[in-house]
Amino acid sequence: MTEADKQFIETCKEIIKNGYSSEGTHVRTRWQDGEEANYYSIIGVQNKYDVGKEFPMITLRNNTNTIKNAIDEILWIWQKKSNKISDLNSHIWDQWAGEDGTIGKAYGYQLGKKYQFKTKDGIKEMDQVDYLLYLLKNDPSSRRMLTNLFNHEELKDMNLEPCAFGTQWLVKGGKLHLILNQRSQDMLAANGWNVMQYSALLCMFAQVAGLEVGTLTHNIGDCHIYDRHIPLVEKLLEAKSMDVHPKLIIKNPTKDFYQFKVEDFEVQGYDYNKEVKIGRIPVAI
Repeated sequence: MTEADKQFIETCKEIIKNGYSSEGTHVRTRWQDGEEANYYSIIGVQNKYDVGKEFPMITLRNNTNTIKNAIDEILWIWQKKSNKISDLNSHIWDQWAGEDGTIGKAYGYQLGKKYQFKTKDGIKEMDQVDYLLYLLKNDPSSRRMLTNLFNHEELKDMNLEPCAFGTQWLVKGGKLHLILNQRSQDMLAANGWNVMQYSALLCMFAQVAGLEVGTLTHNIGDCHIYDRHIPLVEKLLEAKSMDVHPKLIIKNPTKDFYQFKVEDFEVQGYDYNKEVKIGRIPVAI
């Protein structure tokens, strides 16, 4: 059983056993047939993964191809700093695109905005990603290495407010550690996805900064399972986990974050339960 399996199983069991029901609260989310997408949720979940020891991938179902799309999205947001769905190789954001082909002033758009930052070399104009890279290389002991996508001034211009909205990066003991803050988490459709992509981002930044890979601490505000997902989750909880220890290999030795490509990444030592098939997951919007 991987650490990702363990955290997923424990969190899902807690939601099913003790979660709050959203029924009667007039939820925003809907299924494609127009019905309310209600859910069961728990508050304030923290899951921690030692990414340097084991790349966190769920083995209860197949994530062989999912990892590539997850990395593609994280590069779209953090490297391309894009809000155009045409810059993605998958169609996961199509439903949120406006007539202009963008998701509004969300995600990558926010990371591409430039600000005046104090540096050891004086005031410099950079975006959040470049400032973070600057601090990792020039002031790694800083406790101010943070990014934020939840820009209140421009929430009205976002087609979807960011779910994973904030990061903090810390260098301790020669290792780079990441804290990911997320306001809302769909456990079945998105938990494994977010954990994999931010773990991959941690590996990239560690390589660029010449550091070892540390831990990912994932803080989730509202952690939930949608009503129509419950039978699928229960099916996964009955599945047998694989006794494997995946490792993410980055085949590109670059020290330049902007040189990474999706094809540079390979997972070794991964396997998944081939007996359990849950089919296409319905997505609430």
